Amino acid sequence: MLQIEIDNGSGFCFGVTTAIKKAEEELAKGGTLYCLGDIVHNSMEVERLSQRGLITINHEQLKTLHNAKVLLRAHGEPPETYAIAAKNNIEIIDATCPVVLQLQKRIKRQYENSVAATLNNMPSDTQLVIFGKNGHAEVLGLVGQTKSRAIVIEKFDDVKQLDFNKSIYLYSQTTKSLDEFHHIIDYIQTHISPNATFQSFDTICRQVANRMPNIANFATRHDVVLFVAGRKSSNGKVLFHECLQVNPHSYQVESAEEIDMRWFDRAKTVGICGATSTPKWLMEECRDYILRR
Repeated sequence: MLQIEIDNGSGFCFGVTTAIKKAEEELAKGGTLYCLGDIVHNSMEVERLSQRGLITINHEQLKTLHNAKVLLRAHGEPPETYAIAAKNNIEIIDATCPVVLQLQKRIKRQYENSVAATLNNMPSDTQLVIFGKNGHAEVLGLVGQTKSRAIVIEKFDDVKQLDFNKSIYLYSQTTKSLDEFHHIIDYIQTHISPNATFQSFDTICRQVANRMPNIANFATRHDVVLFVAGRKSSNGKVLFHECLQVNPHSYQVESAEEIDMRWFDRAKTVGICGATSTPKWLMEECRDYILRR
């Protein structure tokens, strides 16, 4: 008999849980509710909420919307989104994750300090650097705090393109790998000019960062690992890679329909886990699918 365990530490993080709860509360009141971008990087959950009446729109559609109610998801938004909403009489239901909101404020403050230095005829050779995925919703919101002047580095090798004669202030997207972030810090510290300032701010969400060692531990306990996550999920890519590192019999699926039963031919135990954007009900659906076969 195949033993299946669902990882208790997997599933929605606090920010996503709050955003979905806000959406459900608003939808229960009736009326039309729009969401700017997919509420979560999981197509199954997006579809579930769509069936309840949530309408997903993009930024171009937002510009043409008037006198409406729009939910901002956990990833956060740049200042221009709020400006468009105010201009078009759009009521904002702000579900930005508190961790992301705090990070936006810190980056904005750092940017304003460097602008103030320039205005006071002080040299502002400051590079505001964000370790994150280019084009990711959260990163767009962070870069927006700097009038698009922040430099985004996606991976360790990108750090080599920085100017080490200028000061560097380093931040991170909340869902990036802690190990890679520290690797980047070490490289900057050994290359920065003695005349330049370097400061790093560990802005990685601990609820997400702690999942790395936990999910690795979980993956080692099973013959086969089924990682359930949307392929758009940035956090999902990182966590699935972690599973693969410790267990080569790890497979990623978006839904139960993608499961290949041959994966479990010689297995006695299967571990099911997922990203911070993976709903518990989807992991349970995958478990039930395997047990029915």
